[in-house]
Amino acid sequence: MGKEKGDDQQEEYSVEKVLQKRTRNGKVEYYLKWKGYSDADNTWEPEENLDCPELIAAFEESARKKEAATAEIKKRKASDSLDASKSTKKKSDRKEGFDRGLVPERIIGATDTSGELMFLMKWKDTDEADLVPAKQANVKCPQIVIQFYEERLTWHSSGEKN
Repeated sequence: MGKEKGDDQQEEYSVEKVLQKRTRNGKVEYYLKWKGYSDADNTWEPEENLDCPELIAAFEESARKKEAATAEIKKRKASDSLDASKSTKKKSDRKEGFDRGLVPERIIGATDTSGELMFLMKWKDTDEADLVPAKQANVKCPQIVIQFYEERLTWHSSGEKN
């Protein structure tokens, strides 16, 4: 993680806090605040040089929470603007997902941006698609879910020959 005290009395550098993360030339680097030093002494360090897993974990958790909060704010803003545009009209009674009574054809994609795994379901005899909860799809059309996963399986060989 840096220099440690030894027989030659070198100065020890301890990480106070992880401030940022980036990827450069395919390698993860963290921007660090060093204990006992000013912000002017902050540096980018490669992940493999660091020995502070607790501080990295705390930073990653904080980053996940910020990302989730930002996504929720964007979702609310989008919802608010949709609600405002519909305020003069009667709320739509349009059914969505499996409630439409359509037959599922295949899963086009998946997302968990809402905090729940959702599948983008293509329905038979229509060009429309809906986001449906994976929990529902697993029960109502398990073979289609299996097909979706099988299409995306990748096998990695160990390099050994039998």
